[in-house]
Amino acid sequence: MLSRYLKDAIYDIDCLIKLTKQDIKNIKETKNEKVLVKHEKVFSNMKAKNELIVSFGAKKALLDNELVLLVKENPDKNLADIISKEDGNLLEEMKISLQELHTLNKEYAKFVVVMSEFYNSLIDTIFPGETNGYSKTTSKPATFLKVRV
Repeated sequence: MLSRYLKDAIYDIDCLIKLTKQDIKNIKETKNEKVLVKHEKVFSNMKAKNELIVSFGAKKALLDNELVLLVKENPDKNLADIISKEDGNLLEEMKISLQELHTLNKEYAKFVVVMSEFYNSLIDTIFPGETNGYSKTTSKPATFLKVRV
């Protein structure tokens, strides 16, 4: 059972890595007319990522329970002595994958902040508002966008 839980968890992490790399690539591609299409792909990947995170959390809980049972059955032994060599290798692979995902998420977060600033400044340009210290008040009625039909 332990091997299956580890393989399933690694699969979820690898899918998250793949989606995050795809999102970073889509955010970087801003030099053509399909910028918004690329950004929409990033937004649409959020649902898949959230589902994978929930799935990984469930598999991690099962994995944790399995490891706790093994330790309770063998209280005098170290975890490394209890699990098979294959399971030990899978644990190491999961650790490496989690580290890669962590690094990618830090890079992704930088792009998200830049993208957020871009969209916020665009909104502020279209609908200017007054700034009062650190808080922003609502736009003046006279500054709303006027549209002629």
